Amino acid sequence: MTKSKQGAAAAPLVAHATTSDSFMQDVIAGLSATPKRIAPKYFYDSVGSRLFEDITRTPEYYPTRSEHEILRMQAGAMVQHFPTGAALVEFGSGACIKVRFLLDAARKLKAYVPVDIAGDFLNAEAATLRRHYPNLSILPVVADFMKPFALPDAVADLPKIGFFPGSTIGNFEPHEAAAFLRHAGSILGQGAVMIVGVDLIKDEAKLNAAYNDAAGITGKFNMNLLRRINRELGGNFKLDGFEHHAYYNRDRRRIEMHLASRARQTVTVGGSRFSFRAGETIHTENSYKYSRQSFAALARGAGWTVLDRWTDAERNFAVCALALDPLS
Repeated sequence: MTKSKQGAAAAPLVAHATTSDSFMQDVIAGLSATPKRIAPKYFYDSVGSRLFEDITRTPEYYPTRSEHEILRMQAGAMVQHFPTGAALVEFGSGACIKVRFLLDAARKLKAYVPVDIAGDFLNAEAATLRRHYPNLSILPVVADFMKPFALPDAVADLPKIGFFPGSTIGNFEPHEAAAFLRHAGSILGQGAVMIVGVDLIKDEAKLNAAYNDAAGITGKFNMNLLRRINRELGGNFKLDGFEHHAYYNRDRRRIEMHLASRARQTVTVGGSRFSFRAGETIHTENSYKYSRQSFAALARGAGWTVLDRWTDAERNFAVCALALDPLS
């Protein structure tokens, strides 16, 4: 790792980034499982990352607009929970758009550490941020944020703030979400504060529309996973042999996203053959929706206390400030 002074460019720290070997292993394991599944982290190659940004601009996809409204209106209140001279660590930073609300409001931050699995995309965004925030140390880390990774030495002695926007917490099974919060606490350390975006339970029609946009961009995003497997792992998925399915599972309070086989077929990946029945799916993503009480209970069980909570005008979405419990 290369250290830098504030505002100077630094080489990205690479720790546990996704490799072709781990991608292959996870895809083969997932397609061998019953039911078949692939982790949503593999959506985010450079194409998938850009398609997701396109999704956020569709009229049906309310979470991004709602969260932007909250951050725009309440960033000043959020940063009141930030200690002076802290490092802001964003887990899964993507296009680094939402963090700008906090960076603009928290002028006493010393460093920003974006952590993302898509290295090229991350480094391009970090370069852009350096131009906009020349007095802030920007220290990107290429990593799978669900696995242990090291923060840059330059922030080792600084108080830490976590940032986890976009309702990504909802992509995890509840026990996985709790494990992530504990994992984040171990990385950020004692006295940490964390800002987390949470999608709220609401009308099913609104939820279903958000994941089945009229322009079909969410479908392209989902299908890009098969394109990526074909390109990077030598798979032979016939793209016209699968279709995007997304629906709200009322019993589990989550949106489920799947790739459904249109016919009986066999696919090869990495020398392994996988048979599909007509209608059989690959489960690619969940998006859990929370109530105020259920998310507070989840956080509490993982060692965090909700300090504050803000919602948009329509109460579609919440942004919560959490404090790490002293004994966690």
